[in-house]
Amino acid sequence: MNTCERCSVSTLPGAAASAEAARLSFSTRCRVLREIDSLYSISGALALGGDFSAAMAALYAQLTQATGLFAGLLAIVDREHGELVADERAGSAARAGERIAIKLGEGLLGQVAITGETLLVENIDPEPQARLNALDRLQRGPETAGQAWLAVPIRHGQEVLGTLSFFCLPAEREVLEAELQFLGLIAGQVGLAVRFRQLSNERLNSLRRENERLQDQIKKSFVPDDMIGRSSAMRLVYFHVDQVADSKTTVLIRGETGVGKERIAQAICQGGVRARRPFVRVNCAALPESIIESELFGHEKGAFTGALSLRKGRFELADTGTLFLDEIGEVSPSIQAKLLRVLQEGSFERVGGTQTLKVDVRVITATNRNLEQMIEAGKFRVDLYYRINVFPIYVPPLRERRSDILELADYFLGKYSRQNGKAVVRISTPAIDMLMAYHWPGNVRELENVIERAVLLSQDGVVHGFHLPPTLQTAEASGTAPKGTLQEAVDAVEREMIIEALKSNRGIMAKAARQLGLTERTMGLRVRKHTIDAERFRPGAPDLP
Repeated sequence: MNTCERCSVSTLPGAAASAEAARLSFSTRCRVLREIDSLYSISGALALGGDFSAAMAALYAQLTQATGLFAGLLAIVDREHGELVADERAGSAARAGERIAIKLGEGLLGQVAITGETLLVENIDPEPQARLNALDRLQRGPETAGQAWLAVPIRHGQEVLGTLSFFCLPAEREVLEAELQFLGLIAGQVGLAVRFRQLSNERLNSLRRENERLQDQIKKSFVPDDMIGRSSAMRLVYFHVDQVADSKTTVLIRGETGVGKERIAQAICQGGVRARRPFVRVNCAALPESIIESELFGHEKGAFTGALSLRKGRFELADTGTLFLDEIGEVSPSIQAKLLRVLQEGSFERVGGTQTLKVDVRVITATNRNLEQMIEAGKFRVDLYYRINVFPIYVPPLRERRSDILELADYFLGKYSRQNGKAVVRISTPAIDMLMAYHWPGNVRELENVIERAVLLSQDGVVHGFHLPPTLQTAEASGTAPKGTLQEAVDAVEREMIIEALKSNRGIMAKAARQLGLTERTMGLRVRKHTIDAERFRPGAPDLP
């Protein structure tokens, strides 16, 4: 009788061999035949393409059934980070949503990946968890203690793509080496599929990084609804709006008059969790001191003359929502003290009432005043300043963001064209030059008024330079360019100043010279140069024709 070197199953010559083969079941057939069947099944599963995880699950099941290999683990090399990453293990994916990786060269699997050589451990002794790396802890368990461990590299050409490792029952060295050779054949079968998996992972990581970059870019380029302007100064404002919108933090919006502080307050409200809640506006500068307390906190019936019924204040009306206090710097010190209490405790009493009311209000304030100077002058409470200045937002004036002027002008052009039923479609080049050259002391509000006026004056669908107000007209456009030389202009100013000095000093040249900071000699030279008669300015001198 001959012995099969592959599985040590006896083979008999002639008819005896046929009888013995018929007697053996599949589970005890020659291991070579079972491995061929396994290779055939695995090749078929991989050839179908489709889901890689499903193909690997079929591979693990086939190997466990045919060879007794178990607790398999596929790890793929991450070329970008120089790591070996767990991809598929017997029974499930490595771990959903978790990236388990080790550095190349770390641990047994790391050595296989970096050297490209197979590894056979005849008996894996139980190791303390603290001494195992992440992939060891993933593959090992109580059932693997004392078992043999096999690991082979997965190649594509000369490049190592990853590793394939299994546990199996202890056996003689020759049998384990035969299992290792068979596992190498399996690794060769899955090499191309692993290459596609590796490229897919790299592409997925690249897309994920690109998505994160674009998300960051979107955050940086966030523009609230109904806000116009893409300048870097306004992008910083939009960033601050985005950061504070979802919180309840008190916001202080600072900037010159007409820059759009109320629009910023609306953007904060609309971008947060209180978007569908009340948004109540109060212009503190427009309310007389005698009624501002009643407007803010409400009053009881009969609290004062004319209080015929109970009236809720703005804080009550804004409950669960947002209260915008514009021109907070105009509030009197007595009202400032009451505002401080509401901001600190969220409670107040109506005018003439004794019941303490609690409200949940997000307060946004705005001012164009220099509050720091007002504090030094004793006109603004320092404790209220610190309470409202938790998250300051500075809105730059229009002259500091000239790149926004044309975009704002186009927006207002379309708005007032529709509003007035006119088809004004563009702004002429001279008019654009005037808009860009102007310093805009009234900021966006002034620009809006200028464009509204120009739309009303336009008769041909174009805003021309002569449609703009005189304050925007340039010397060239209005034909008022200065004439003459610089010296002529200087001489004219000098002559006028000398005449005014002589008038003030009743024609006394010595006094006029001292007033102008000149010596008497220089004064005399200037008088003769400009042919000025000093005597005419003396008292009693006859009027010249």
